Amino acid sequence: MTRTTSAVARALERIGRLDPALHAFVEVWPDEALAREREAAARRLPLGGLPFAVKGPSGIRSFAARRLIAAGGSPVGATSVPGPGTHWQTWGLGAHGRTVNPWRADRTPGGSSAGSAVAVATGMAELATGSDGAGSVRIPAAWCAVFGLKTTNGLLPSPDRSGLASAGVLARSAAAAEPYLRHVLGGGGPDAAPALPLPLQLPLPAVYSEDLGFAEVDPEVAAVVRAAMDRLVAAGTVRLLGRDAALLDPVRAWTAIRGGSPDDPEAVRVRRTNDDRLDALLAGGAVLLTPATPNRPHGHEGPGDLYSTALTWAFNLSGHPAASLPAGFTGDGCPVGLQLAAARGADVRLLAAARAVEDALPAAPVPPAAGRAAAGR
Repeated sequence: MTRTTSAVARALERIGRLDPALHAFVEVWPDEALAREREAAARRLPLGGLPFAVKGPSGIRSFAARRLIAAGGSPVGATSVPGPGTHWQTWGLGAHGRTVNPWRADRTPGGSSAGSAVAVATGMAELATGSDGAGSVRIPAAWCAVFGLKTTNGLLPSPDRSGLASAGVLARSAAAAEPYLRHVLGGGGPDAAPALPLPLQLPLPAVYSEDLGFAEVDPEVAAVVRAAMDRLVAAGTVRLLGRDAALLDPVRAWTAIRGGSPDDPEAVRVRRTNDDRLDALLAGGAVLLTPATPNRPHGHEGPGDLYSTALTWAFNLSGHPAASLPAGFTGDGCPVGLQLAAARGADVRLLAAARAVEDALPAAPVPPAAGRAAAGR
């Protein structure tokens, strides 16, 4: 069996073994995935049959999925999203039941790209597509200890008429997400593909904010991210700038725009103020770092009154690219994400910055759910 064939076969085997407990997939396409892999090998396409998952049943028709298939990717299945009757979006419903966080089965994986995060965290896919209208890529990435990127708004077709949602990708690491940027943003051709990896001069100029000036953050979540920041400074990866990252709370503006009222005076005021402040913060190639979420993963009964989106949806309003990568764990074993944001259109630079940050932080271990399954083989 060749390496490329074994990659798809391994992904399908792991889906069959793990998904009955994790519920990350709503559909699995073994015959089609193997056929696409054979075709990719025969045509010597650059992705060589890379097994990837798509968000939801309609994900196979997305712009990103079509680009990845054209470059030789093999979609293995469609991942879970929030099910009917679930008014919160940090949840998922797979073919076998509610989607389970691979670190703690009593907690949600986040959402709405729920199954995509679980699939890559447990090796059931090497990367997965997602979409992010308020944090729907970054929140599950944070809570499943994987990498998740929301691209610059408008760079790729939006799945949302308000324009707040942007296409994104989830992968085990920033390095593993590079095929997405190369072949989806770059169009798959060698002349159009972004230059990856992008060389960066370290330390990166950076602004750190625990709460963006308005959010209430779980003290232990804040402590985990602060410890990661201290490590990045000590390693010479980032150099903190004396800029105050105080934004206006975007909740009313986001709600008005999503509800079809982009000219609402409060929405216009908040959007304009935050745009100006973010442009000043990110001037000169700086990156902005925050916790990805103000809270740790909540139970399957829902988040209560907490806004898990408090630190993410400002960047859906402003359009800046933003990513989450693993920062560490709380004392009760819940993953915590570190969010990075960069200037509009600087998606490739943001990915390079995320790689530099990953290199300076401990790699996330294998989730317990995947580890137990592997041990039982």
